[in-house]
Amino acid sequence: MMLSAWRTRVRRCTSLAAKRAKMVPDDGKTVADFIRPRAAGSGPVPDVAMSPTLTFNADRDPIAVPETRSFFIETYGCQMNVSDSEIVEAVLINSGFKRADSVTAADVVLINTCSIRDNAEEKVWSRLYELRALRGRRRGTAVAVLGCMAERLKERLLERDQLVNVVVGPDAYRDLPRLLSVARDGTSAVNVLLSLDETYADIAPVRPASNRVSAFVSIMRGCNNLCSYCIVPYTRGRERSRNADSIISEIQDLSREGFKEVTLLGQNVNSYNDVTGADRGTFTIKDFNLSNPGFSQKTKRASRMGIRFPELLRRCAEVDPEIRIRFTSPHPKDFPLELLQVVAEYPNVCKALHIPAQSGSTSVLERMKRDYSREAYDDLIATVRDKIPGCSLTSDFISGFCGETEEDHHMTLDLIRKTGYTHAFMFAYSQREKTHAHQYLLDDVPDDVKSRRLREVTETHHDLARSNAMRNVGSTQVVLVEGDSKRSSEFLAGRSDSNVKVVFPKIELHGDCDVSKSVPRPGEYVVVNIDSATQRSMVGTPVRRTSLQAVGNDLSMASQFQLNFRPILG
Repeated sequence: MMLSAWRTRVRRCTSLAAKRAKMVPDDGKTVADFIRPRAAGSGPVPDVAMSPTLTFNADRDPIAVPETRSFFIETYGCQMNVSDSEIVEAVLINSGFKRADSVTAADVVLINTCSIRDNAEEKVWSRLYELRALRGRRRGTAVAVLGCMAERLKERLLERDQLVNVVVGPDAYRDLPRLLSVARDGTSAVNVLLSLDETYADIAPVRPASNRVSAFVSIMRGCNNLCSYCIVPYTRGRERSRNADSIISEIQDLSREGFKEVTLLGQNVNSYNDVTGADRGTFTIKDFNLSNPGFSQKTKRASRMGIRFPELLRRCAEVDPEIRIRFTSPHPKDFPLELLQVVAEYPNVCKALHIPAQSGSTSVLERMKRDYSREAYDDLIATVRDKIPGCSLTSDFISGFCGETEEDHHMTLDLIRKTGYTHAFMFAYSQREKTHAHQYLLDDVPDDVKSRRLREVTETHHDLARSNAMRNVGSTQVVLVEGDSKRSSEFLAGRSDSNVKVVFPKIELHGDCDVSKSVPRPGEYVVVNIDSATQRSMVGTPVRRTSLQAVGNDLSMASQFQLNFRPILG
């Protein structure tokens, strides 16, 4: 259909197939329409452009929920999807929907999806076919697909065996109540418009009552990096940062509610840049040390600099010294010395950094468009070790990327051995449509070679992680109690500063200044001496209840409160 036919403000009920209608908001553009054509001779990196946010206008389009309907959300993928599901729940509850206790009791089933790899999408397709049987038994049940698959595969979702009623992209969750109302008469409803400014900053997420200890706080959305293998910029759109004041306000609310851990979320969390304040945005890029030597920035930076991530992290840490602060997922190019200094300075900023390498080969990193060399990454790790002693590191690795040779693969194994990661997310390369790699590179590593290399990467990491874990026996950890151990109600479980699970007996303990004893409760900190350790967890003897401020004031003891993960050289 020609783009010139899509000029009206809202186009409804256009036929997708003979027996099926769909509703698309605004001009009905697909993700492809948000990729500007490249001029002759231009580089291969696409420039993603987006339409402004579509908001529902009750005067223009008065569709209301006619009666109370129930919903159930299933979430697949990353922490950002978990956070988005909490936003979706808030939107629906504020519009008169109620949460169902199970899929079978829901009028609307919402599937929040991931598109990062083929197997992630296959899980969703399998689930949608299972839900088709439910819809056959319970007439009137609607199924909505949210998130990255909705953005990437909207037409296929509606056409394939009539599995879905509603398709909603990550920037259109405010529109869900209206779309669900439209879909009640059998009409399909779609809104996958990407936004230049949607951050959902004004929506208070509905967090699960079962977890009042840890919370995710989304600080930005989208990504400008355009790594050649990654679909995220096409499903999540351009970077836009939340107003810093709204983030601080949300953490203050969490503090009042008794939460003890906050994870700051973003597709590229450490490129955060808030320019919303009247007194911000007056600096140029040259006024900021955005990265370290050896890292480059090929994609366009924001022309104005406001509150950057190191300053935001500092403000978050100062809200409540008893709340641990974590952040994910960062990019290695956005770790300036200022950021490392904030992590080192504040006791409640966890000394655990995710620094995704993806490969240990400079040539592979160049094809991935990661904007750094192996040498630059090694230098960053050395700087982290120097500025934050004992800091644990985690990473991501892709095996079998386009053009990867055996030599490239062995460079990745070498990086894993030399760095000594606490944990790593490891996958075989899965080509995604619309990415630079899909358009310009050859997926030339055979599947059996990918599998073999992934197995070697996994085994190398696990062997080293097990060896490093044993070094923690005899160490002292500060553990944030989450609740009873899943294996026994006679034990408590929590997480160390380095985000490793720690299990210990549920017994009464003194506090730092308490003469009386009590059993530690979820949300309290406990000093634990580690007796045994595996790659994934540790078991120890509890010593006393404590606080982060008490730990921070005891410098001699604080030096022990780190996982002792050290690199293996040679």
